[in-house]
Amino acid sequence: MIIEIVVLVLTAVVVYAIYKHRKNVNEFRRNGLNVLPGVPLLGNTYKSVFKRRHIFHDFDEVYRAFPDDKYVGYVDGMNGALFIRDPDIIKQITIKDFDHFVNRGWILNDKDNPLLSNSLLFMKDERWHEMRTTLSPAFTGSKMKKMVPFMITAAGNIVEHLNKQISGDVSEGVHLDDVMRRYTNDVIASSAFGLEVNSVADRDNEFYATGQRMSNPNIWQKFNFLLVTIFPFLAKKFNLKLCPDEITDFFRNIVKNTMEYRKINNVERPDMIQLLMEAAKGTLASSKENDESEFDTARELNSKTEIPIKKWTADELTAQAFLFFSAGFESSASTLTLAVHELAINPDVQRKLYEEIQNLGGHKTALSYEMIQTMKYLDMVVNETLRKWAPAIILNRVCTKPYLLPPARPGAATYRVEKGKMIYCFVSSIHMDEKYYPDPDRFNPDRFSEDNKRSREPFTFIPFGTGPRNCIGSRFALLELKVFLYYLILNFEILKFEETTDPLRLSASDFNIKAQGGSWVKLRKRVLD
Repeated sequence: MIIEIVVLVLTAVVVYAIYKHRKNVNEFRRNGLNVLPGVPLLGNTYKSVFKRRHIFHDFDEVYRAFPDDKYVGYVDGMNGALFIRDPDIIKQITIKDFDHFVNRGWILNDKDNPLLSNSLLFMKDERWHEMRTTLSPAFTGSKMKKMVPFMITAAGNIVEHLNKQISGDVSEGVHLDDVMRRYTNDVIASSAFGLEVNSVADRDNEFYATGQRMSNPNIWQKFNFLLVTIFPFLAKKFNLKLCPDEITDFFRNIVKNTMEYRKINNVERPDMIQLLMEAAKGTLASSKENDESEFDTARELNSKTEIPIKKWTADELTAQAFLFFSAGFESSASTLTLAVHELAINPDVQRKLYEEIQNLGGHKTALSYEMIQTMKYLDMVVNETLRKWAPAIILNRVCTKPYLLPPARPGAATYRVEKGKMIYCFVSSIHMDEKYYPDPDRFNPDRFSEDNKRSREPFTFIPFGTGPRNCIGSRFALLELKVFLYYLILNFEILKFEETTDPLRLSASDFNIKAQGGSWVKLRKRVLD
């Protein structure tokens, strides 16, 4: 009897999945949109689900299928979504008509996912607007400048560790994935939570171990993630958790205990906990400084409406610290890993970067925030890494009120986007489009020279997103990347190892951007001047 019930349930699921799939595909075609059908239940990402290739290639297949269309239909699991290819429309929906596309599309149970659902990433509507307005002053250039010393300390610990591992002039194989995660872990621990951690000396410290658990989810967590993606309402109904209780409690306790200690002992420190404490009191002052970066488009939001600063609950504040950690730990580590990997297989780029560092004084000059801002070639190297290996593969928005898109191609009709329809912009595919970046597989920092930046088509370089919901921590991430690359190149020549893949290929085993087989290099100590 039980077997019969299971068979009936599975049959019903399969029949419903086929029905939904055909309905989505036919709806697109009736409205004149091109679409790659994919398969029932898994839509256009079935190859990556079964680890046949990285999910970027699934997205890119859709992107390249209809090169003359501004947007196409996209089969998103059990749902139909829109896939925007045109930079002008991306600008339209993320900035000019942002009020139609305020929210991301995830649906999470607040009770069972308090840190995720209360974070800036998942907040919706006016609540998101208020939190963004509250936190924006925390991420100005002047605030980030105060965190540079924490990054320098963490980078120095890594350099010292690497030096000890080299018995002669050249090291054995160095596993970049491990080294970079220890660096970003220590930077976040210090800059966000006020904890002094040295993960190369204390390799099993609790902070690093927690980051590892988050970055390497077990089978059940992956299954929950898949359900949230394909059946969001079902996942909410059954209270599925994406973050285990022990991780939630870990961050709650850190934030609570640190805040209480500082209040009792009148301790102040220029880190994220301090900024959150000011936000909790409603005293986080807005900065008048003019220090906009290329990625800072959030000012579009705050220039339109002044919202009274409100006080926030402990869970809401903890959620922002949690988001800062989860984004900064894995995304920054992956980007750094691939940057160093690219430098190993592009020695001409590495040589030019070392020359810039030497021209600034090398070991004779202490690195400062101001020096980092003058390093044009370092900025070009980082931007080219972000172009080729964008940490945010996609942008997603959900339509919050009906919207009319221009025709997808000449001769087609306009398309009405209904409330609740998901919109995707595939960042990596735009970054790797030959139309915008000739020979896109080549690692060429000169694409980001001042002249080339001026001639670049707008909204074809969006590694941190765009519009009011862009990444609020982009300044911090850029500084974190640049500080480490500065010290690594200053002290070591990066060499190919027999396990260094060239060309670099993406691993199919993870949603995150990682090299197939991992990233391995050798290091040669530089002769000090």
